[in-house]
Amino acid sequence: MRTPLIAGNWKMNGSTALIQAFGDAFSAAKLSNDIDVVIIPPFPYLEAARSAFQNTPLQLGAQTLNPQHSGAHTGEISGRMLREFNVAYVLVGHSERRQLYREGDEQVFDRLVAALDVGLTPILCVGETLEERDADSTMDVVLRQVGYTMARLEPAQRLKIVIAYEPVWAIGTGRTATPDQAQEVMAGIRTYQAGFDKTLAEQLKLLYGGSMNANNAAELLAQPDIDGGLVGGASLKTDDFYAICQSAG
Repeated sequence: MRTPLIAGNWKMNGSTALIQAFGDAFSAAKLSNDIDVVIIPPFPYLEAARSAFQNTPLQLGAQTLNPQHSGAHTGEISGRMLREFNVAYVLVGHSERRQLYREGDEQVFDRLVAALDVGLTPILCVGETLEERDADSTMDVVLRQVGYTMARLEPAQRLKIVIAYEPVWAIGTGRTATPDQAQEVMAGIRTYQAGFDKTLAEQLKLLYGGSMNANNAAELLAQPDIDGGLVGGASLKTDDFYAICQSAG
């Protein structure tokens, strides 16, 4: 049985006040124990979040990391540093990193391995642009991104990864893949994983990212191969994010 995971990616948003608001809201939260909930704030808020989330079900995630563990990399953050703040998860390959900062599959892979090396759980983000979907190449794009990583990992490493499918055309646009569209891609990813290991395919946790909100979460999460969500804008509102978490539990 795969434990649902709801992760809120704040991107370059948030404040110390919002951190405290989430700590206060979720300290009284009545969520199922059979759900994992993660907040992924900008780096400067990790210490405040660690403190504010102590008596809540909220775990911490980070938005990226450098492939190196230390060194002359001004402005960068290593996985070892993240671990000192009790960070448990880290995003790798988010579409904004791929598009805005030119991170290709090789760079994404290096970051993912760096995360595994220090005991972080990487959330590998994959997805297609609107042009790629219109060209009927969604599965080609998604499975290329997934395959580049999975083919280079050891079996034990593959079991420690979460995959988030985020159709790029649905991120922050208000457009959402229909439950059937999302399920089709998720099922394709799981079938692909079975080519490596059937046990892996059954255990692999798959998240949907792309304008998930309080209104559509329940229908998306009801799909058999969707195990949770990577939530953007709705994760900045305590009530909306809590409602999504309730839909998963």
